[in-house]
Amino acid sequence: MRLPTKEELRYHGSRWAWVVGLALLASLVFPSSATNVAPLLEPGAVADRDVIAPFTFPVNKSDQELAREAEELASTVKPIYQYQERALDSAKIAMHAFFSSVETAADQGGAAAILQVAKAHGFALGAPEAAYLAKGGKRHALERALSELFDRALALGVTGPGVLQVEQAPELIVRRRSGEQSVSRDQVLTYAQYLTRARAIHPDKGSSVGDQLYVRLAGHFFRPTLIPNTLETERRRDELRRSVDPSKYIVRAGDRIVGAHEVVTNEAHEKLVALHSDLVRRGAATSRSPGGVFGPVLRDSLILAIFWVLLVFYRRETYRERRQVALIGGLFALVLLQAAAVARFAPQHAEIIILPFMAMLLTVLFNGRVSMIAAMILAIVIGLQPVFHDLPALFLCVVGGVTAALTVRVLRRRSNFYVPVLIIALGYLAGAVALGLAGSWTVAEIGLRGVWGAANGLVSAGLTFFLLPVAESITGITTDLTLLELSDPSRPLLRRLSLEAPGTYAHSVAMANLVEAACNRIGADGLLGRVGCYYHDIGKIKNPQYFVENQTRGNNPHDRLKAHQSAQIIKAHVTDGLVLAAEARLPEAVAAFIPEHHGTTEITYFLDRAKKSGDGGTPRPSDYVYPGPKPHSAETAITMLADSVEAALRVLEDLTPQKIAEVIDHIVRTKLNAGQLDEAPMTLRQIDQVKQEFVRIITGMYHNRIDYPESSGGITATWQPAAKA
Repeated sequence: MRLPTKEELRYHGSRWAWVVGLALLASLVFPSSATNVAPLLEPGAVADRDVIAPFTFPVNKSDQELAREAEELASTVKPIYQYQERALDSAKIAMHAFFSSVETAADQGGAAAILQVAKAHGFALGAPEAAYLAKGGKRHALERALSELFDRALALGVTGPGVLQVEQAPELIVRRRSGEQSVSRDQVLTYAQYLTRARAIHPDKGSSVGDQLYVRLAGHFFRPTLIPNTLETERRRDELRRSVDPSKYIVRAGDRIVGAHEVVTNEAHEKLVALHSDLVRRGAATSRSPGGVFGPVLRDSLILAIFWVLLVFYRRETYRERRQVALIGGLFALVLLQAAAVARFAPQHAEIIILPFMAMLLTVLFNGRVSMIAAMILAIVIGLQPVFHDLPALFLCVVGGVTAALTVRVLRRRSNFYVPVLIIALGYLAGAVALGLAGSWTVAEIGLRGVWGAANGLVSAGLTFFLLPVAESITGITTDLTLLELSDPSRPLLRRLSLEAPGTYAHSVAMANLVEAACNRIGADGLLGRVGCYYHDIGKIKNPQYFVENQTRGNNPHDRLKAHQSAQIIKAHVTDGLVLAAEARLPEAVAAFIPEHHGTTEITYFLDRAKKSGDGGTPRPSDYVYPGPKPHSAETAITMLADSVEAALRVLEDLTPQKIAEVIDHIVRTKLNAGQLDEAPMTLRQIDQVKQEFVRIITGMYHNRIDYPESSGGITATWQPAAKA
């Protein structure tokens, strides 16, 4: 048996360290049942051993005790009444405006006019009262008396009718501007006392009409100037309620809670419950023994190891990339941390664990199988935590994770998230219905879990969309969303290509249609093929005039160069393209199209010219070969074929479907014989399917057109431009 080398140990160790690290993380962050440390013995039971406080902890008051103490403390707050100076001003203005109108009416129409004016002010007068007000002396005396009443009473502060009758506090706080004063409830003027003071300064006590009118006017123009400030009063009471200490008393570390063979009292039971709760909050191990700590770590490691074994055997390309393994491990850790937070604060709501987020992100980056297995493995790890032993966390996590993994298929636009979110919500709702029927839950509880599940799906989709660029940067994986962004013609490189090398740009677009169709035919990534075609010749931007598709007829700069020099310029578009790709930070998957679409093929045109011209002696074939490498993917291999096919067909005339098929067959056979497709993961059957797709697309591109009469502005096959006069 061969022992592994240091390199092998380092290679595998850096990947399997995640398994142990994640198991340790789960052991540290999840709360345990703490049953071994603090057994929950009921009052009257007999303890089988001493229970000693392992640390100092508080014994908290019950909810009823806290509520009672809080209300007792809140009741000590004195009600606050705010003095409203604008109410006094309003009363004076309204009163003086009334008498001013009456004054005018008395001068113009007497008692009849006064009745109309009073009605306009919302004050109904009788005929005797109108006649009374028509007398100038009586009227002025009433106005002075009311003004004095306002200054003596309203200026001190008067509450509205019935306000103090419901006030129970013996003392109040009166706030005037920024100052406060504590006064006895009996010292505050009520509406009844206001009317009493009004009668004390009556200007015409001998007249029954004047007496009645004066009291009515005092009531009509009354404005309460002391208003209860309920918001401020309740705020101060809430502050006192929150200030209540929840701790009843403190149990010191080392104190004996209950002794062996002793009967558990109510006080001891209270301490045991408090200790148990504190242990759960701290996340203490189920047992203080080494086995109680090591056992859960080993258990979780074995479960997590299943996923890593699957990577080794069935996803080696991912296992080889340390960054991709690190991303998976990081996502596992993030979900474990969030699940631990749920376990501490809302363990009954496992449907808010963001396992769908991890599943959606892994599906977009890898595929649904990897995502589904990862979700199921992590659901098992979470469900095995002691805090979830009596809760349906495993079931809900499996439902949410697997549903998310299976619903995300194509992600090419933001709207692609809508359907997965809806299906995830329905999955959680179906799970809640199943659990509710089995556990006799209420309809409200089932609906609440469904709503939380829908919110989880929405949050998970948002996190996936937000963090996807970060994940792509870490793993080096290029997703459809990135490819769609790169396919935008307004991107700087593509814009330069279309403006500086328009022939190359048109050639790239035509190739893109061929490559995308062929890739989709054999199950390769059609979008990657299309985007790769857009960028495969960007190096020609450096010297666009040296490439035939950008030249005008009769102007070929290669005619003035030696064959060796021309070949070097042609070869340079590959290296120039790689430099431009690096500057634009193109993904590796897209940049690979630049060197691989030519592979290591010969630049035959200039090699033949060098042989015929004899310049510089016998030419070296290595000087007339593209730098490569050969295509390593189906997409770049199809691009190589499409590049040659598209260029060759531009040379031929009178293209028929048979001639197109023969040209394509010839070019593909030439590339195969030259070994250019040896490293591409394609079968002969797939190559045959690519040829068929090329024939179909190109035949449609070079279809026949009918002649349109020249008289209607059309063009016929015999058309010639008109001779100039």
